[in-house]
Amino acid sequence: MKKNKNGAKTLPREGSSFGGDPPDLIMDGSVPVPVKRLKMPHDTHQQSPSLSSSPEGPKCYLSKVKSIKNQPEKEFSSPAARCNIGSEHTRVNKRRTPTDLGTKEDVLNTDADTSFGFSFDISNSSDLENLPMNVASQREKSFPPTQFGKQSNPAFFKRPKSNISYSNLVASQKLDCSVSLPKFEPFDICLPGDRRPFMEGTHKSILRPGMVLLKYFITHDEQVEIVRTCRKLGLGPGGFYQPRYKDGAKLRLQMMCLGLDWDPQTRKYANKRTIDGSEPPCIPHEFSLLVENAIEEAHSLIKKETVSNAEDILPSMSPDTCIVNFYTTSGRLGLHQDRDESKGSLRKGLPIVSFSVGDAAEFLYGEQRDVEKAEKVVLESGDVLIFGGKSRHIFHGVSSIIPHSAPKALIEDTRLRPGRLNLTFRHY
Repeated sequence: MKKNKNGAKTLPREGSSFGGDPPDLIMDGSVPVPVKRLKMPHDTHQQSPSLSSSPEGPKCYLSKVKSIKNQPEKEFSSPAARCNIGSEHTRVNKRRTPTDLGTKEDVLNTDADTSFGFSFDISNSSDLENLPMNVASQREKSFPPTQFGKQSNPAFFKRPKSNISYSNLVASQKLDCSVSLPKFEPFDICLPGDRRPFMEGTHKSILRPGMVLLKYFITHDEQVEIVRTCRKLGLGPGGFYQPRYKDGAKLRLQMMCLGLDWDPQTRKYANKRTIDGSEPPCIPHEFSLLVENAIEEAHSLIKKETVSNAEDILPSMSPDTCIVNFYTTSGRLGLHQDRDESKGSLRKGLPIVSFSVGDAAEFLYGEQRDVEKAEKVVLESGDVLIFGGKSRHIFHGVSSIIPHSAPKALIEDTRLRPGRLNLTFRHY
């Protein structure tokens, strides 16, 4: 056993199987290692024990590393080629794999995240959106495949697509350039949910010339149908609303017009109401039939009581307009005259036919606009009051609503709110 210049133990050269002039051997522990059969370490920052014992010293090692770096770039085409450099049977593997890191500079750069000039957390997709397209694509190719022979696509490079676009959002919003009119909450005359013994049978009476009261003329089933129809119409276009006078005072009722609209402020009839431009619903045919039957019944009574012609005392009428009012238990209407119809209708004395449904009301009427001198009659559910001819211009109004006076069966069948539903038919 000999020692070289550096003090490392060497074996004798005799009997060497390397062929030619074999190199010196150094002892790495108890194993002899030939100096010339060096292998390139995977980590250039970690020094091999054999290199530290090389007779040529660290300078020889640095020169070999430098020569490796100066080799043509094709020898760095893959990590497999790097591992074969330095052996006696060097074979450059030119086959590219999915894990190829690209250029020589990419291989020598040990910080993968800083090789693109920035760093980000892959758990935050907002960083990826700021990547340039060429950088993002190069970054995506550097990921190893999840299965052999297949290129993996990292999930965080898939940007979610939104189903809502700006163009669709704008298209969905229709611009209305028309003049905006106030909107009114529809008033439901019935209570949510379901159904006193009910009195039927007409009790006729003539209150004054041209004024007839038909007690309980409207049957229970007809009243139920009236409530349901008015509710349906009242919740639709042109339905119930609370009107006002010219001075801004509100009427103590909810109003809806059928056929033609009547405006309390202008006291005129029109095809559309001014508050929202809606057209009033048509008068249901069943309502018109009830009006005609009530007038015929009044004529029968007049014929029995007088010798005069019934048509002269109470002219016949086919309604073309109806004002529907719903009074709550606190509702009322002052003494007034209905004289806004046409001159021809007023001159002929075409009657007004009033239906009462729900709670009873104290009805006032008289020749003068004086509550003290006015006469009073109670109008109950199912009553029909007709006044025309000489009684066409009488003052009339509602002084009060009698609470809890509506027939129990009607409330159970219709769920009508506490109050009075009043329909006044007329011919314009």
